[in-house]
Amino acid sequence: MKSPAPAERECAGFCFYWYNIGMSSERVNIFIDGGNFYHLALRKLGSSESNFDFEKFATFLANGRKIADMGKRFYIGTVSEGPGDQRSKEAMSKQTALFTRLKGAKWEIRTSKLRKRTEEIKIDDRVVGYKEILKKGIEKIQYERLREKGIDVKLATDLIVGAVDDKYDAAIVVSSDADIIPAIDWVRNRTHKKIEYIGFSITDGGDKKKSATPSLTLMAKTDIQRTLVASDLKPFIQETLFEKNKN
Repeated sequence: MKSPAPAERECAGFCFYWYNIGMSSERVNIFIDGGNFYHLALRKLGSSESNFDFEKFATFLANGRKIADMGKRFYIGTVSEGPGDQRSKEAMSKQTALFTRLKGAKWEIRTSKLRKRTEEIKIDDRVVGYKEILKKGIEKIQYERLREKGIDVKLATDLIVGAVDDKYDAAIVVSSDADIIPAIDWVRNRTHKKIEYIGFSITDGGDKKKSATPSLTLMAKTDIQRTLVASDLKPFIQETLFEKNKN
């Protein structure tokens, strides 16, 4: 049978193609890497997980197909409250509210601890105004950064176990982490389940060099590829109470 002709969309100077994948008899599982999704999409749209409607987004991703029981999975590093750190206290409160909302909509939540890592920036000609900084005797800057550990392993494990246990016909993966490619290869080659990759093409208003683009590697390693732009995601961003009062 001849495949249907693809539709075409232009965004950020690229052309992307997709097929009509709405098949109500197909069972899907949705895997969202929360940290990856935030940095590639939500942050660039000036939003966050706390005011994003993941339930409606899941329906959008399923595109008319059946989301299997326990088939909505969200992966995220957990925030810890630091002594006397108001910022971490607020972040923990927002994350707790997010988890409550997701659990109420029957999402499976997979977490890992965020680890602090000290990173260093050497002051040289790559840094704007480096000469003035060096004159002040500053040769390097150290800062602490939070990193997720093990999220990719948990997502990869769930992909494989779900395929082996026949929990889905197609896995919708919202992650551009190349570390999950071995699991994707295994699922496709051993179980012949379909993997659908969701990538993003979103311009960063502050620095265009940091704009999100889909992973070409993941596009090459999956069965179906969908590239979402800002207009695809904005309908799922809810106004906060502050924004409503401001308007």
